[in-house]
Order: sequence, then structure tokens, then C-alpha cells
Amino acid sequence: MKIAIAGAGAMGGRFGYMLSKAGQDVILIDQWDVHIAAIREHGLQVNDGDVIETVQLPIYRPEELVANPVDIDLVILFTKSLQLEGMLQAIQPLIQAQTSVLCLLNGIGHETTIEKYVSKENIFLGCTMWTAGLEGPGKVKLPGGVNGYVVLQNLHSESKQTALRIAEVLSTAGLHARYSDHVLYEIYKKACANGATNAVCTLLEANLSTFGETTCAETIVRTTVGEYVAVAEAEGVDLDIDAMTDFVKTAFDPAGIGGHYPSTYQDLILMNRRTEVDCINGIIAVKGEAYGISTPYCAFVTELIHCKEEILGAI
Repeated sequence: MKIAIAGAGAMGGRFGYMLSKAGQDVILIDQWDVHIAAIREHGLQVNDGDVIETVQLPIYRPEELVANPVDIDLVILFTKSLQLEGMLQAIQPLIQAQTSVLCLLNGIGHETTIEKYVSKENIFLGCTMWTAGLEGPGKVKLPGGVNGYVVLQNLHSESKQTALRIAEVLSTAGLHARYSDHVLYEIYKKACANGATNAVCTLLEANLSTFGETTCAETIVRTTVGEYVAVAEAEGVDLDIDAMTDFVKTAFDPAGIGGHYPSTYQDLILMNRRTEVDCINGIIAVKGEAYGISTPYCAFVTELIHCKEEILGAI
């Protein structure tokens, strides 16, 4: 299968690396020139905790591919939410009638943007519990062992067989993908984990374990998760607050991904880039207001992250 990873940062690098090792024909698409140059010169350097491996993967800016188009079977979207629409605009000439598009971005509601550029029968929504980090341009670190997974679903009712095929391809690469008839449940579950940890770890400048060891972590996690549960219920998604709280707390285990710094931290503290907090906590505050649901924690951490972005001069 010809697979394009649109957004070749930490997670895009992980998926590109694992899919290429499984024999898939993978190309990377990105718009960060220093990152592109590093991968072209040195290959993608992958640190899995035991060894550092270098893999040669073709990487392009969108306009380079548009000028010399190739047939693509599957596009996996791994941009930041702020970059999603710009990437879709840039690669739209590459999305043909046979091209499937799988969105694995953090956050909620990306299908609204994707439907502007991709026909509904070719759109697949999912989430992933794999983690990854960037150690610098062209350098990806893969924490958390082999316990990640992917859940996905077709947006159009007649595209289930394609969704099953995509899940099979990902699973063959060790990405542990499965089909779900209720992917919104999985997306909200992942959003609970991101919403209860990403912004807080960034504000505290702490990894998951360090935050989890604090005496206030239990209250912060449970209260934040409660806001997600209430909004999800208003949208017909049934989440259990106890189960979701326990799920978030599994991330604090230092033997698992506890040493990981979430993506919001990586963006703002390490890269001095604006974050996608509006699609993680901010969207819950917006939806809560529309449904008449109080979401003070999500609203407050969204505002604090934006304050920190301004203070640090994030771009």
C-alpha cells in the first residue's frame, strides 16, 4: 500500500517508521524545512529506548508532490490541529477517488474540517494511544514499549470494508489497530487522557509521572474527566467517570509512559510553538457553554496555556 504520512513529526515519524519496516511503501509530507533537511541528509533517526536506528524515508513539502504527483492509497493525518486545514489545502490535488484519509489527530471535531477537502466515503476517524517525542529535527523517540493501539471507523456507512483493510495494514506493522462501530467513545476516552494531563504537565513543566505523584493530581484528573463525561453524554457518548479516571491514571506509571512529556509540552516548552489546546480543553469549554454544562477546569487551563504562549512568544 502506498501510504503518505501528512505531518511527519513525532507520531508521524513513529507510524512512518513502523509501517516502512513492515514493508509498506511510505512517504512523509511535512512543512518544517529544518526537519525535512535533516531527514534527507541523515535519514529518520529513531530511538526506541534500546537502540537508535536510522531509516531512509522519502520526505517532501506538499508543493513538491503536487508538482510531481504520485498515486496514494492512504493518507494518515498527523499534523497539529492548527496546521490541519493548511495541509489539506496543500495536498488536495493528491487526494484522488481511490485515496483514503485517516485522521489520528488529538482532539475532537476534526471531521468538520476534513469534509471540506475529502469526500465523506473516503474519510476515516480514529485515535491512537501510541506515544512519541521529537528529540530534534529528524530525531524521534519512542517511549512506552509496545502497549499502544489504534481504533478507527469509517465516516460513511458503506466504507466499512476499507476501514477493516486499513486496520489490517496498521496491525501488520505492529500498531495494534482495530475497527470500532463507536469510535467517538474511543476519541472521547483519549481526549479525557489528553485533557486531564497535557495542559497541566505543560504548565507545571513536568512529565506524566511527576504530575501523577502530586497530592492534587487525583482531584485535577477526576474533575477534568467529569467535564468531558458531561459533554460526551450530551453528544450521546456514554463514559463512566470512574473508569475514565482510572484510565488516565495508568499513564502515570513510570514503568510505562510515565516519563513521557505530552505533546502540548513538546510544542510549547521545547519547540516554542502554539499548541492545540483549543481542540483538547478549549473545545470542551465551547461545547459545554452550548449545552449549558459548567466546564471551569477546561476553560481555565485553556486560558492559562494561551497566557503562557503569549509570555513565551510562541509562534
